Amino acid sequence: MTELVLNKGEIAVATARKPETLNDLKAKYPPSQLLVLRLDANKVQEIKDVFAKIKGTFGRLDVVFNNAGWAFQGEVEAAPEDISRVMFDTNFWGASNVSLESVKFFREVNRPVGGRLIVNSSQGGIYAYPGMGFYSASKHALEGVTSALAQELDPEWNIKITLLELGLFRTKVIDKLSELTFTHPAYTKATLPSVATVAYFNDGTPKGADTSKAVQRIYDLAAEPEPSLRFPIGKDALESVRGEAKRILEDAAKYESWSEGLEFDT
Repeated sequence: MTELVLNKGEIAVATARKPETLNDLKAKYPPSQLLVLRLDANKVQEIKDVFAKIKGTFGRLDVVFNNAGWAFQGEVEAAPEDISRVMFDTNFWGASNVSLESVKFFREVNRPVGGRLIVNSSQGGIYAYPGMGFYSASKHALEGVTSALAQELDPEWNIKITLLELGLFRTKVIDKLSELTFTHPAYTKATLPSVATVAYFNDGTPKGADTSKAVQRIYDLAAEPEPSLRFPIGKDALESVRGEAKRILEDAAKYESWSEGLEFDT
């Protein structure tokens, strides 16, 4: 996404836990077009410092691509609590704190007020992956707080928020899943959904669609005047979202009559 923005001649602020990984871009673009800053999204003060640096350097910020996150795989019973909590700190609290600072900046710094917040969730925030339960839970939590935040904003602030329900795209997150796998001895049948998920990601073959094409669509989304709250992208994401919506509606219809007569008699 950073490369795309720069190639289009726009200004980018790129953050990373290890800023040196972006040295090739720093060498290619002038400081007036690219600002590279250290950011560990688990550290609230670093988030605040980044936004303060942006204010001092450019004076405004139009779009935030809130992209912090990582994943591991394994059954819910197999997932170590300490590692699950660390992942939640990034995927939920880190991303949420970036969103909060973004909204504050759009409202209190930008003139005219307004801005575009794009939050990188996952199809796992709609449909919980077997074999990636705590990752899915972190994205469900992010979906919930982001949806509430979007509804709470005063329309006069002109702040637009969209959740990306990403399908599977080829990134380093996918590559590292085989290194971050936990298994439970009770789950041995190859036909179990969680076992199949782990086998799929660990078989050594490339996974996912073209990330460069996806970021072009996300870039275009940033220019939409009235964007939707949720943006499923990728054919697998569309299938997951539609399937989960269908199951929820079917469950609601099946037990609809059970909600009759629950009012107080007087």
